[in-house]
Amino acid sequence: MAGSTVSGIGSNIDTQAIVKSLVDAEKVPKQTQINTASQKATTTLSSIGKIQAALDAFRGALDTMGKDSSFTGLTGSSSDEKTATMTASNTASSGSFRLIIDQLAQPSKLSSKNFAGGTSAVVNATNSPTTLTIKQSGKAFDVTVPAGATLQQVRDSINTQFGTSGLSANIQTDANGSRLILTSTKMGTGSDLTLSGTSGLDVGATVVDEPKDALYSIDGVSSVSKTNSIEGALSGVNIKLLATSTLKTNSTTDKNATLITVSTNNTALKSGVKGFLDTYNALMTAMNAETKVTTNLDGSTTAAALTGDSTMRSLQSAIRNEFNALSGTGAFKSLAQFGVTTSSSTGLLTIDDKKWDAAIKTNAADINSMFSGKTGILARMKSATDDFAKSSTGILATRSSTLSESLKDLTKQQSALDERMTLLTNSLSAKYNAMDTLVAQLRQQSTSVMTTLNALNNPKTNN
Repeated sequence: MAGSTVSGIGSNIDTQAIVKSLVDAEKVPKQTQINTASQKATTTLSSIGKIQAALDAFRGALDTMGKDSSFTGLTGSSSDEKTATMTASNTASSGSFRLIIDQLAQPSKLSSKNFAGGTSAVVNATNSPTTLTIKQSGKAFDVTVPAGATLQQVRDSINTQFGTSGLSANIQTDANGSRLILTSTKMGTGSDLTLSGTSGLDVGATVVDEPKDALYSIDGVSSVSKTNSIEGALSGVNIKLLATSTLKTNSTTDKNATLITVSTNNTALKSGVKGFLDTYNALMTAMNAETKVTTNLDGSTTAAALTGDSTMRSLQSAIRNEFNALSGTGAFKSLAQFGVTTSSSTGLLTIDDKKWDAAIKTNAADINSMFSGKTGILARMKSATDDFAKSSTGILATRSSTLSESLKDLTKQQSALDERMTLLTNSLSAKYNAMDTLVAQLRQQSTSVMTTLNALNNPKTNN
């Protein structure tokens, strides 16, 4: 055939093409099976991974919404945020309170003596390590000061070893030199820092600040706190003290009160519900993307990796059942009564603003009871997805593990197939090469015989 490659010199037959055809005939069915299975397992594993990520995000959002005040509609405000700020949790109640701050809590702060050599001044000039002991509230923190250690090295050692324990070391430098400044995150009376040991850093140390409690009053009731973060003084309200209250004009004793207010805010309540809808829709959108059937321009259809997948149907059903179930202790027990509707084609949720506004005027309190508590929407949805989301034994995790094992097995099958085809190629090549060699020998013999016969048949010519 014109253009063909002749690999058999003796036979003039393309033995390489014959070998390739025979090997392909043996390999193609199994290779097609491996390729198809690998592609399906890979795309399915990728889709399962996307659903797992979306489900984890959904469950994380449920936890967050369950801890904050998303569905109470309560917001907190301070009349003077330079003096105090506040936040209201889901256990707060509406009300206003007068806050007066007489004193902020502060930590203990110490200063070492001055070192004229600055940060590089050697604080241990001996040949042996010494110890600086820092004590607070009966607990001792021992810092080893190596021979030849500088002020900077002592500072770094304190922060490295005891930074997570609430101790902090800094260096203050001026024209006269440097000094080590020690402080603590622990505040309140009785949390004094003291220095001792063999390092000598305690000699000449002075108290910069003495620890103090925060002194404040709410509606005239005096209180004390070891920190400037007040939790529990008002149910569900966290107050952060920032500055002492200012004196009233023309007064030397009376102070201006900061008004702490917890109130119902329908805008905040709607924002909380919309946040839930967005979280729900994000999960449904992710699931739709992996289960949809796409119609092509020619009218044909293309299925996604998880189209018709029973696990996806079960997960969607579990979530939608909990959403549609009635809950709460109020007159309204369904989000549909607040104008929330479900798309029949996508399963996504939307809210009708007019229906919402009308329902919230009379039944705002029902929202919190629908979402919160052990029987609320958030808890039920979290419970309904537990079996799917468990990190190692969940349905999705198990499927991912199975698919990963299948891919590993397919890789082994591919290696075995490649090895078998290599052996077959070598075997067939050897056989055809032997055949080609034999044909070449026979042709040589034939040529030799014909030459001899021709010589015998041709008469000799006389010169």
